Amino acid sequence: MAVVETERREHILIITLNRPEARNAVNGEVARGIEAAIDELENDRELWVGIIASSGKVFSAGADLKAVSAGKGNELWTDRGGFAGLVKRDRTKPLIAAANGAALAGGCEIVLACDMCVAAEEAVFGVPEVKRSLIPGAGGLFRLPRAVGPAVGMELMLTGDPIPAARAYELGLVNKVVPQAKLMDEALALAGRITANAPLAVQAAKKITERALTDTDDQLWAASAASMKELSKTEDYKEGPRAFIEKREPVWQAK
Repeated sequence: MAVVETERREHILIITLNRPEARNAVNGEVARGIEAAIDELENDRELWVGIIASSGKVFSAGADLKAVSAGKGNELWTDRGGFAGLVKRDRTKPLIAAANGAALAGGCEIVLACDMCVAAEEAVFGVPEVKRSLIPGAGGLFRLPRAVGPAVGMELMLTGDPIPAARAYELGLVNKVVPQAKLMDEALALAGRITANAPLAVQAAKKITERALTDTDDQLWAASAASMKELSKTEDYKEGPRAFIEKREPVWQAK
């Protein structure tokens, strides 16, 4: 059985971590599997949104310490994606985390690398590395304070204490908290709301929005104008107004 499984549902690709016996910890096989799944999402014009989920009761405990202690720590990183084949990956398409349980250390950093997160009520999030004389080296040091604010980000980083899903929602780390039984339905519903829109416009909006906290206004104005210029050359740019005038749902082609 594959440690990373994929399932297509129309324009959505569900990527499932499948090492429940190891709390979905990331080893080399998982990292390569996630990278391959992201390749599939990025390279297929018919796939517009991805969801990362997990089997079992834990989203991910982060790095597989057995692999690390066996001298295989470098296998947890890929050249293009970094840790878990994901955290440094240059992606164009939206990715939603469906956190079914604890997302700790590298597992939390996987969530932070995604664009949105739907969480089960039982989920908790945290970066406990300092409790083991480590630091979150897969993006958590800067992505977490961006997500929850500098003061709370510093608290979580320096105490290593986790927060429950409800608190993560209050802080803006999570988009929605739902009962465990409704987790995938809610993640798919969110993905469906996105795939109802023009995919190239979604990708352009994602690219600029994720730079909102790091770039200057001048850079963002320029990027917005350039993206609008590129979108105006596409078939979907013509389809949107046409469908509105003809009082019908648009048929997007992602081109």
